[in-house]
This record gives sequence, structure tokens and C-alpha cells, in this order.
Amino acid sequence: MAASKPVEPQSGTGLPRWQLALLVGTPIALGVGALYLWNRSRTNKDGKRTGERKTPEGSASPVQGQDGAAAVSREQESMSPLDRAQAAKNKGNKYFKAGKYDSAIQCYTEAIGLCPAEQKTDLSTFYQNRAAAFEQLMKWTEVVQDCCQAVAMNPRYVKALFRRAKALEKLDNKKECLEDVTAVCILEAFQNQQSMLLADKVLKHLGKEKAKEKYKSREPMMPSPQFIKSYFSSFTDDIISQALQKGEKKDEDKDKEGEAAEVTESSAYLKAKQYMEEENYDKIINECSKEVDSEGRYTAEALLLRATFYLLIGNATAAQPDLDRVINMQDANVKLRANALIKRGSMYMQQQQPMLSTQDFNMAAEIDTRNPDVYHHRGQLKILLDQVDEAVGDFDECIVLRPDSALAQAQKCFALYRQAYTGNNPSQVQTAMDGFENVIRQFPRCAEGYALYAQALTDQQQFGKADEMYDKCIELEPDNATTYVHKGLLQLQWKQDLDLGLELISKAIEIDNKCDFAYETMGTIEVQRGNLDRAIDMFNKAINLAKSEMEMAHLYSLCDAAYAQTEVARKYGLKPPTL
Repeated sequence: MAASKPVEPQSGTGLPRWQLALLVGTPIALGVGALYLWNRSRTNKDGKRTGERKTPEGSASPVQGQDGAAAVSREQESMSPLDRAQAAKNKGNKYFKAGKYDSAIQCYTEAIGLCPAEQKTDLSTFYQNRAAAFEQLMKWTEVVQDCCQAVAMNPRYVKALFRRAKALEKLDNKKECLEDVTAVCILEAFQNQQSMLLADKVLKHLGKEKAKEKYKSREPMMPSPQFIKSYFSSFTDDIISQALQKGEKKDEDKDKEGEAAEVTESSAYLKAKQYMEEENYDKIINECSKEVDSEGRYTAEALLLRATFYLLIGNATAAQPDLDRVINMQDANVKLRANALIKRGSMYMQQQQPMLSTQDFNMAAEIDTRNPDVYHHRGQLKILLDQVDEAVGDFDECIVLRPDSALAQAQKCFALYRQAYTGNNPSQVQTAMDGFENVIRQFPRCAEGYALYAQALTDQQQFGKADEMYDKCIELEPDNATTYVHKGLLQLQWKQDLDLGLELISKAIEIDNKCDFAYETMGTIEVQRGNLDRAIDMFNKAINLAKSEMEMAHLYSLCDAAYAQTEVARKYGLKPPTL
């Protein structure tokens, strides 16, 4: 599917990376793992430590009858201040369990007042218990205040840290909430599902908030020439990306050939096409605007080309009106309208509007039934929607219309492989692997075939052969930075060769300093190495290169997670395990 704001397969946008691979036909590494929770996928096998923390600490006092009250009073007179404080706490626990939270608070307050100042562990418990009662009354400010007292006396007090985190979330203080829940995750060795879920929730909210603000004011940035060429190569029936034909020569060239009668005035669109052939991409939008403003003969083409480059620089807001106009031009070339529908459908999918996306792709198939691009890109949409059977049907239709479509052949194999792999069907996995062998045999110059096969081989832990496939990709496309990143990740997973892995990812950045995937991956590795400041620097570079608001939100989440870990390390001396 044509990425609306074309997304390199490496980008993280909330979708599984193997799915995003299909956007432009290159694979996504499944290695490295999550940045924030170094082993977030681990579960507690004995089922412990996953329940809601609602109860205070310490045992409740037995219920006292009136006859025993005097005896209890005499007994308390002979008790030490700490014992009396413990007794008040236990009484508070009894009220807490009975749902009498105001009475519980009074008892915990009494315990705090009675407890000697040097008994910090006990005092921290009393404050934490009172915070638990305040929590039940939804008095979030008081919860935070009491938890702060508890943590001040016991900095690694998990219950108090987590309770404060939840209260801070209620108070919309996401930054400090994240720091607290990060500390909890590290202290619990990432074994408690509740704290991990809260961390994920807060990170997503923070990422979305920051991305929404940043994306509005971001400076448009043209992607690398390699990315642009890769994007256009995913279309085979796209008029605007085809080279200038003889009948489309610029006027001055036509004069030389005696063909000036075909075009009697200068065409800004044709000039834009010339810039495209010269890879002078920064001038294309301006020339297309001239054509549109003058209502020239190539207005429809100029609108579509301008919209495409708006998408490439990440300006979907500007792209949509142009796409809408082309789609509604009933007298325009049907292939222009179908191409606009594909791009708008891809844009909708990236904006997480799958129904609108599906409608556009279906409309494109209705108006241009024999356009292989429609089926190819709709097949990728179906993969993203986990509709693999329908995806395979679309890839098959594309192959019928264009038998030499190596990309469609490779992506069909990848779709079948993912279906078999996730369904744990060994025989179908092998069938898909055999299909990859057929693809690279039939299309030995198709880098995408080798790349997708390498991804499948990595899944199957056939690392040596996967490495060979990536080498073949590099041989065919030496300027494709993403391949170096994937090969670098493979070295980490296969040989635990950190130096070689980082060397390959650095090579990717050298080849394409706009490769956000390389910066993101480098940041992820640096987090796992414990180099948090460098990780944050890498994530910030990726953020500045993000091609969509959704991708930017994902990157902000990674950056915020790394920053939270630096704060936790500074405040509490806590660090997760490193590579």
C-alpha cells in the first residue's frame, strides 16, 4: 500500500513491524524488542504480583467488645509509643477492610502522630496506609502527599511508588507518573502486569500529546532520494511517475524536433516532471502549483503530483484537497483517479481510519478494474487488517494482470508465511519458504524478494542464510540504508556481536542521514546498553525525521521512556539490566 506519507518499513507506528514492512516492500526486523520494558513480554509463571494493590499493610485488630475496652485501655498505657502506633494502625486496617475509610484515616493519622521519628520504616507504612484510604475516597492530592512522605523515608517502597503513580495519572501529571511507574517496573523486574500496563498507557498518551503539538509546527522535510525512488517503484501504472514521453517534451525541446504545435504554451507540470527525472525534488511542488493556478492542460496531473509530494514531506492536510479534486474529476484519466484513490486510501489507513481506506481501495477497483496497482496496494491493506486470504486474492489478481510483478509475488509469499507462522503450522511455513525460493529464482534482481525471505529465515533462526539474503540485497541496492539496519539487528540476534551490529547501523546513517529507522534502532540498542543520554539523542533525531504524526508519537514514547529511566537512575539509583 502506498504510504500516504510514505512510511519506511522500519517506522514504528503502533502496528507490528512486520506489517509495516509491507508498506513499501521491505522487511522489518523482529529482534531488539521493546525499548522501555527490557523484557516486557515476560510473564510471572506462578501468577503472583499481578493483583490490584488495595489493602493497607499490617494485620487488623480483632473486634473488641465493650467489656474489653477498659482492659485494652489499661494495656495501652503500658505500651511503648511504637506499639501504640502499631495498635492504631491495626485498628485503622479493621476500618479500612470494613469500608469505613474516614475512620481508617483517623486511626492512621493517630499512628503517624504516635510513631517515633526514628522508626522510618514503620512511619512510611503508616503514611502509605493512609494514602490507600485517601485513594478509596478519590482524594488524589492527599494520596500523592502521603506517598511522598512514605517514599522519602523508604525510597524503594513499591506500594507507595505505584500508588503515587496512579494518583499522579488522575491529576494528569503524566511525566512524574511515568517516573514512578518506571521505578516500580524496575524494582519488580518487570513481572507485574499492572505496572507495565500503566507505563504503556502513560507513554502512549504522552507520545500522542507531544506529537500533536510538534507535528503542527514541524518544518516539512523532503525524504532521501532513495526513499522517494523506492516509494514510486511500488507503482507500475502511475502516469505521474513515468518518465517524460516524446509527446510531453518541454516546449523548447519540441521546437528542436519540429513538434511545437503539440504544446503552444509553457507547462509548469512538464517542468516539474523534468525536475523529478533530475531528482531535483524540492522544486516540484512549486511548479505543480503554477500549473494548477494557471488551470493548464495538465491540472489533474499537477494536482496528483503535488499531493504525492505533500504526502512525502508529511503534509497530509495539504495533500487531501488535491487528492479529493482529482478523484472528483469525472473527465480525468481514470488511472489518475485510481492512483489518487490508492494514495488517499493509504493516507486514511495511516490515520487509523480503516473503513474510509477500504472504501477508497474498493472504489479504485471499480473504476479501473485492470489496474495492477489497485490490487497490489489493496492486498497490503488487507494484510494490515489481518485479512490474509483476501490479501492473497488481491496479490494473485495483480500477478495475473502483471506477471512480471516481482514485488507482488514476494509479498504474497510473505503474507502466506506470516499466516502460517502465527498459526503455528509447520507444513504451511515450509510451503511459504519454498515459495520464497521460487521468487528469488524467478526474479533474481528483486531486492525485496531477498529482504522478505531474510525476515522469514530470521524467524526460523536460519541466521546464516538470512545473512546471505541481506548481502544479496546490499549487492542489488547498495544505497538502501534499511537493509544495513536489518543486517545489523541480525548480528545482534545471531552472534550477539554488538560492535558489528552498531557498525552496520552507523553505515546506514552514513548512506542516508534521513533514515529515521536507523536512529530509532540505534536509540533502542543504546537504552539496552544503559547509554540513556545517547539513546535520547538518537530518538530526538528520529523524531525530527518522522513522516507522520502517528510515527512521531511512537518515537516520543521511546524517548520519554528513556528519559524516565535517567530520572529514576538519578533519584533512586535504579537501572534495568543491560546488554
